[in-house]
Formats: sequence, structure tokens, C-alpha cells
Amino acid sequence: MRAVVQRVSRGEVRIEGRVAGRIGRGLVVLLGVAGGDGEADAAFLVDRIVGMRVFADDAGKMNLSIAQVDGAMLVVSQFTLLADTNSGRRPSFTKAAAPDEARRLYEHFLSLARTRDVKVETGEFGATMEVDLVNDGPVTIILDSREK
Repeated sequence: MRAVVQRVSRGEVRIEGRVAGRIGRGLVVLLGVAGGDGEADAAFLVDRIVGMRVFADDAGKMNLSIAQVDGAMLVVSQFTLLADTNSGRRPSFTKAAAPDEARRLYEHFLSLARTRDVKVETGEFGATMEVDLVNDGPVTIILDSREK
């Protein structure tokens, strides 16, 4: 399971012009599920993301987690994070999980995240979405559950 995590001052996802999810200060998480991923991968990433200290404390150092700053998460499914670009010009997505399994693990990730001290907003699995965000810092971190 792969995630691109961006610290934001605000984020929003729209589907066909309607707002599906919106947050203020927090993290936008683009989440891709690989074939062979399981519930342990989701649990690992949720724990890592929620516990990640990327928000500034009073001294300006990145020492605070999302819960400590009363932040929110906007989680957007994105199978293209599993793109293989090693041959040719057209990316291959064969490393991505099958849609049914990817949806199940995406929803499992969301349910685990919602048990933590964080507000969680989402896009819509499988939909074509527009994601707007203001990357604060910028701070962007790539996590992969297979690189534990």
C-alpha cells in the first residue's frame, strides 16, 4: 500500500462539480492499494500517518501529530500511485490491486483512521475527481507499507 501524504492548510475533492470532501489544516492522503496488500498494510499506514510529527510546535519544529493540532485527513484513492513506467511510454497498472479488493482495503484504511482522534473526509473510490489543496511548507512524504 502506498501513500503520498501532504501537509495542507486546506484541501478539497470534487466529483462532477460537487464537493465530496473538504478539510482545513491537516493532511491530504493519496492512497494506492497494490496487489497482495492486506489489512496489516492498512493498519501500518494509518498508524504511521496519524502518528507522523509533521506539524510545527511553538518553537517552529515539526514535533506535532495531526491529532495534536486538531487537524483532519482528506483521503483520496489513487491507483495510479502503483504505476510501472519501466517500459514504453504508457504506464502499466498491473501492480495495483483488483478494484474490489482495492475498495475493501481503502474502506478498511478509512475505518481504522476514523477510530483515531482525527476527522476523516474522503473522495469517492473509483470516481474521476478534482483535488485542490494548498501544500503547507511544502511538506510531502511518500510512504509504502512494503518498505517497513
